[in-house]
Amino acid sequence: MAEDKKKRTRQPNGRSSIYFGKDGKWHGRVTVGVRDDGTPDRRHVERKTRAEVTAAVRELEKQRDAKTVKKPGKAWTVKAWLTHWIENVAPLAVNDNTMVGYRVAVRKHLIPGLGAHRLDKLKPEHIEAFYAKMQANGSKPATAHQVHRTFRAALNEAVRRGHLGKNPVQLAKAPKVGEYEVEPYTVAEVQRLLKAADRHRNSARWAVALALGLRQGEVLGLRWEDVDLEGGFLVVRRSRHRPQYAHGCVEPCGRKAAGYCPQRRRTNPEISTTKSRAGRRAVGLPEQLVDLLRAHREAQDAEREAAGNRWDEGGWVFADEYGRTPSHRRDWAEWKALLIEANVRDGRLHDARHTAATVLLILGVPERAVMGLMGWSTTAMAARYQHMVDAVRADIARQVDGLIWKPETDRPDDGDDAAGALVPAN
Repeated sequence: MAEDKKKRTRQPNGRSSIYFGKDGKWHGRVTVGVRDDGTPDRRHVERKTRAEVTAAVRELEKQRDAKTVKKPGKAWTVKAWLTHWIENVAPLAVNDNTMVGYRVAVRKHLIPGLGAHRLDKLKPEHIEAFYAKMQANGSKPATAHQVHRTFRAALNEAVRRGHLGKNPVQLAKAPKVGEYEVEPYTVAEVQRLLKAADRHRNSARWAVALALGLRQGEVLGLRWEDVDLEGGFLVVRRSRHRPQYAHGCVEPCGRKAAGYCPQRRRTNPEISTTKSRAGRRAVGLPEQLVDLLRAHREAQDAEREAAGNRWDEGGWVFADEYGRTPSHRRDWAEWKALLIEANVRDGRLHDARHTAATVLLILGVPERAVMGLMGWSTTAMAARYQHMVDAVRADIARQVDGLIWKPETDRPDDGDDAAGALVPAN
């Protein structure tokens, strides 16, 4: 045994080695990859016995082969990684609207709730307890689910870069989102909305929302160059963003929200092109909508002439009285006023998008085609609408059943053979 301890067999370059050191402990060295400077990343472990160090070496080799070895250096905390990701990584991959949601999830929820954990020590149980605490404190299930998606994206990137072996968010149970979130309008409600809209300027704006399902930013970002009335289609190329502000005051102005700062400065662009392939899409126009848009363009031409040099030409399809694209707030206020005028239940502007998606699925349009029209990147979105589609189909089936298979007492007595032929014989 003493002879074995004195021997140290030299292994070929890159092979793992085990030896007994002068300090009286067993040592192991494993090459797990290459460092940033190009030198071999060779890890060292030490144990009291040869069996222990052999097991440790084999574990390192297993992690190396599975590509789950953590990078060398000081371990990340959840706060440090999320701060780095939100400031330097995420903005390169997603649009400004998505970044707004990411920042809220990270700074308002994730860092205060989980930021002190070491990234490599974070467990699914920690995350699930955090979600439960969020909802116990009043956060809606949809908010908790948005935080879950943001956290999953952030830690997926940590795994990809070797800072984390596995993503614990993938193992944690995601907060359940209630089906109530998808609540489309009925055909009768849509008809009342469009009839009320006809009495106002920019009425085609609401037809586009209810028939095509474009997002608010996509509608407000449409230019006439994107619309081909002869060909009967439009192309979604850009989106208009809600403004985000930062304090511009040298001395604190005392306003908590940066949007109320007298010297506020905008931190996001007004318009950006759609980054994702799913978001950039061509959408066909029904004939009735083509007629509405033609009438809308003529009305806009008259407004341009009346405004004269006060007209600010931007080429916007749905501009205000002076050619400028209206604010999100004004657009939302006009939607709310339209709901009241049409005597339609209150709802979000996004419910108009839900309505268009549900109608397409009810009509039997293939799911892939619906994804293209709506700008969805995954089939998971279509699944959220399926319970509404099934409910409507079941209602239609009941109506058909009541119409065709009428009871004997409900059949007309005029001897109409054609009507009676639809009733099954006993």
